[in-house]
Amino acid sequence: MPATPEFKQQLQTAFNSIQVGQTFIFRRTFTEGDVANFCGVTGDYNPYHIDDTFAQSSFFGRRIIPGLLTASMITHIGGMIGFLATEMHFHYAAAVYTGDTITCTVTITEKDEEKRVLQATATSINQDGMHVLQSQFSGFPSHVRLAR
Repeated sequence: MPATPEFKQQLQTAFNSIQVGQTFIFRRTFTEGDVANFCGVTGDYNPYHIDDTFAQSSFFGRRIIPGLLTASMITHIGGMIGFLATEMHFHYAAAVYTGDTITCTVTITEKDEEKRVLQATATSINQDGMHVLQSQFSGFPSHVRLAR
């Protein structure tokens, strides 16, 4: 089914409303419940995430948050701008633990006017100022709901 002219206009309006250099920030503290829910939904029962005895004997010294749970912070921002990702890349720099507060800053880095595609980066930093995750992704916005 082809897109309606109204929907095409909505996409163009959303694309036009986002500028290179624009940033979006989301901060959250990860809980035991977040890990349990994520592992239950994804089936990621890696002992680094769920087994205290195993994790205590590892070089982390305790259980760590699943990497994709940390990376999913960009989907909160993406949801607020109706962003549909077409490509994502992650570099995990440091472990995230239950109780850590992570600040994820998304920055729009490029706009391809012809394809109506955005490029963005995301930097995730813990409460101690340590970089834990660097991300790059592309896609397109469909409906911006964030306040200016």
